[in-house]
Amino acid sequence: MAHRYKVREIAQQAGLSEATVDRVLHGRPGVREDTRAEVQQAIEDLDKQRTQLRLNGRKFFVDIVMQAPERFCAEVRAALEAELPTLAPALVRARFHFRETESVDDAVATLAGIRTRGSHGVILKAPDRPEVAAAVDDLVAGGIPVVTYVSDIPASTRVAYVGIDDRAAGATAGYLVDRFFGRGSGDGDGEDAAVLVTLSHDSFRAEGEREAGFRRALRDLAAAEQRPPRRVVDIAQSSGLDDTVEDLVTEALQRDPAVAGVYSIGGGNAATVRAFARSGRPCRVFVAHDLDTDNRRLLAEGALSAVLHHDLRADVHRACRLLMQAAGAVTGVRTGSSPVHVVTPYNVPG
Repeated sequence: MAHRYKVREIAQQAGLSEATVDRVLHGRPGVREDTRAEVQQAIEDLDKQRTQLRLNGRKFFVDIVMQAPERFCAEVRAALEAELPTLAPALVRARFHFRETESVDDAVATLAGIRTRGSHGVILKAPDRPEVAAAVDDLVAGGIPVVTYVSDIPASTRVAYVGIDDRAAGATAGYLVDRFFGRGSGDGDGEDAAVLVTLSHDSFRAEGEREAGFRRALRDLAAAEQRPPRRVVDIAQSSGLDDTVEDLVTEALQRDPAVAGVYSIGGGNAATVRAFARSGRPCRVFVAHDLDTDNRRLLAEGALSAVLHHDLRADVHRACRLLMQAAGAVTGVRTGSSPVHVVTPYNVPG
């Protein structure tokens, strides 16, 4: 068994004799499995203690750069501020750069300003554009690691992406919408009903992945049942802002009398509910993302059928740890997709 400590250190940590620890480390017979497990646990505990000593007194200044509606930015800020104490004994301070709308040039300028000022790392949600990827590359080349958050920029040299598997999440939404509609005919019911997909901006990779997964699931379900795929109507470039979303949804409902359901990728859900009410149209199924304040209320009121939720606190914690790992302060932080939970009015987490 590989180890990084003297036999005496491991023995003291495990509360075992040095001879027993030596037998375990060299794989000799005559040692119980629970004793081997105790030695392994002692080594892991020593690793954690070494990390704690390495972090003690270290300060990290992290920049959070995000283009998203204010309601989502507020959720992310609250999640990060709740997690900062759990990163002790390191002291992590966050600087927030939130914009509801921002041009690509503005995003690039924000990242360039961070490089000039200096930072221990950037958590970034921005459009997947070549100019932004180049700005990320400049930061990384300058010794400032970047973790993309919620929406990825895979062509860049970012150190990791933290978020859900967006294509799988979109497919889950497709399954839910199709099953909620059921089979039937006429007046926006069953197979004849169209579903409205609302996006905030077509340059965010996460949104495109969700829509692709959604459409694929609708096609697969229809093929399995030997029927035409459900028709999809989409609106984009709303930035997820309520006023814009309400106007675009109202126009879509006026153009298409078959729209009877919604998959909201880009947000603005309260505005979408208002647009259906103004049009005097029922919304038979409404699936959205994220348990923000609006969505909790809409679930309680029955306006939303389901919300695809992931733990923002766990995500921002992992993003910070990945930046700390890039600085050599911690080890063993893994990447991977965040789990997605289907939340209905009957299982909303506290």
